[in-house]
Amino acid sequence: MLTEKMDRDLIVAGPILRHVSSTQFTLWLVTQKQLNARLIINDNQQSTLYSNPLDATNCSTTQVGTYCFVHLIHINLNVPLPTNTLLHYDLIFKLPEGDKHLNQLLPDINYTGQNKISFSVPEQINSLMHGSCRKPHHYQDDALSVLDDKLQHTAQDHQARPAMLIMSGDQVYVDDVAGPMLSAIHQTMQLLGLFEEQWQGTDINNTTELLNSLQCYYARDQLLPDDKASQKVLELFLGGKRKPIFTAVGAHNHLITFSEMIAMYCLVWSPTLWQHINLKHIKPNLPPSHNQRYDKEQIQIEKFVNDLSKVRRALAHVPTYMIFDDHDVTDDWNLTRGWEEAAYGNPYSKRIIGNALLAYWLCQGWGNKPENYTELAEQIKPQFTEHGLNNHDQAVQNVLDWPHWHYYLNTQPKVIVLDTRTHRWRSETNPNKPSGLMDWETLSELQSHLINEPSVIMVSPAPVFGVKLIEAIQHIFTFFGKPLMVDAENWMAHPGSANVILNIFKHLKTPPNFIILSGDVHYSFAYDVTLRFRRNSPRILQITASGLKNAFPETLLRWLDKINRTLYSHRSPLNWLTKRRYMSIKRRLIKNDTTNSVLFNHAAIGEIVLADNIDDVQVKVHTPDGREIEFECPTTRTSNNKTP
Repeated sequence: MLTEKMDRDLIVAGPILRHVSSTQFTLWLVTQKQLNARLIINDNQQSTLYSNPLDATNCSTTQVGTYCFVHLIHINLNVPLPTNTLLHYDLIFKLPEGDKHLNQLLPDINYTGQNKISFSVPEQINSLMHGSCRKPHHYQDDALSVLDDKLQHTAQDHQARPAMLIMSGDQVYVDDVAGPMLSAIHQTMQLLGLFEEQWQGTDINNTTELLNSLQCYYARDQLLPDDKASQKVLELFLGGKRKPIFTAVGAHNHLITFSEMIAMYCLVWSPTLWQHINLKHIKPNLPPSHNQRYDKEQIQIEKFVNDLSKVRRALAHVPTYMIFDDHDVTDDWNLTRGWEEAAYGNPYSKRIIGNALLAYWLCQGWGNKPENYTELAEQIKPQFTEHGLNNHDQAVQNVLDWPHWHYYLNTQPKVIVLDTRTHRWRSETNPNKPSGLMDWETLSELQSHLINEPSVIMVSPAPVFGVKLIEAIQHIFTFFGKPLMVDAENWMAHPGSANVILNIFKHLKTPPNFIILSGDVHYSFAYDVTLRFRRNSPRILQITASGLKNAFPETLLRWLDKINRTLYSHRSPLNWLTKRRYMSIKRRLIKNDTTNSVLFNHAAIGEIVLADNIDDVQVKVHTPDGREIEFECPTTRTSNNKTP
């Protein structure tokens, strides 16, 4: 039941600005009630460019709880928006007490000197921000809040503000949840009346039983389904140790229900609900052994919440594009054919995966390019009713069958965002070998979108060109049948997908200027890649920014970096033993770093500033503690070190 104070908070999460072009405008938000509002878009002189009430033609609403409505506002504009100038938008809500503007409902949503949310539609991408891997209970601060600082400084300057934010995976951690976050999720479910559900394949088979179970906190791994197919191998190597299908380190609090996942999205993007959540006095009944861990995690969650007002404001002002990676659904998602057979052959694990994908569609995927999901929406929307999902299993099947999570933006340069999770190139010889990140058909489609483009920005959740030493270690574990132990999912792990993606780069009609944005690995780096033995080689710049709120174990990465630079130096003969032997890969060193470091290990958000010459493209990451780290192009460093 809503409290009186909660009842005054109409907007639960958002607004988040999504796909924007001169002819389209997309906005996502969650409210407690059906939306009765008008959208207004103005230019910088306050002339009205668009003003219409929201209805079924321009706003799709999905009820997921008694007091929870997810809205995707998508406008096709008959008169194009002006480009290269500041624009503003506002929502005017019709309420019993009178009309209310966005800044009246959310007083901290605007930047200094502005009374409406500003955005711009650049004709060409000059700069953008990007990042991945935002785990709320990680001990480092949230780098996504740095975007708010950037926008605050550029609020009046459309040329200086980033054209977009690209989030390349693990925007939420469905499979690794802190105890206090799980408590907040359950309080949110009660506050918003999020719908209950039932499922098959386990003794506990509905939401109420789950929440009342003694295994609800820090013991959910005991409730997750087993991988029966691997039991004989486990008996041989691990003495019969139980092997769950879900392999996340934090699976002890793995989210299960659709409502839990919707609550998670509302909590990681908005401070509103946190004003009504009590982590200190409303504490779950925990075994004594977990009380200390809960208290430690609570400190990190409270720090995370402190930055959410900045995060909400930033996401309202810049077009934001997203794509899933494993933790948005579950760790090791579709890593091997054997994993898929076990996971989708079990109705319980299939439901959990489907719930995560349903939540991703509503809260992330749909806003990337809404017209791409018209058919999926027609399939699923009728299943949502005012009492819950009418046919939950059918909705799950629809999202699992959906083949078009990838998308393309007709910007300058063109942006291509890859789905590296649902079109895997599966091993036919061994079910435990890692699958290729994309199969032949989707790689062929990718190539068709690259041909004859002058330049391209390609978003791959996992780096195409990784750290060779780490990939070698993953290869060794895979050889001994243990790919799940080291997350052996990299582009080079599967010979088919590796050869095809590398051949795409070798194609004569591949764009001469090629930027790859990636994340996933929890450290940041930049590589310049060219083809050996070709005079007119395409120039490939791969930039990895990870994580927004995550990091690799510090000591381990420092040693891996040193050993990798020694074993796989630019002239090392070991390079000829890799699949990338016909490519020259030069690492961009961290500017002004006396240790010649290549890998930067700290929570950070990436920034790239484009240029005509790829050597002049600026590659930076910004940390929450105010540091700006730049990766310096090898040619620039060489010229700077020349004797006058």
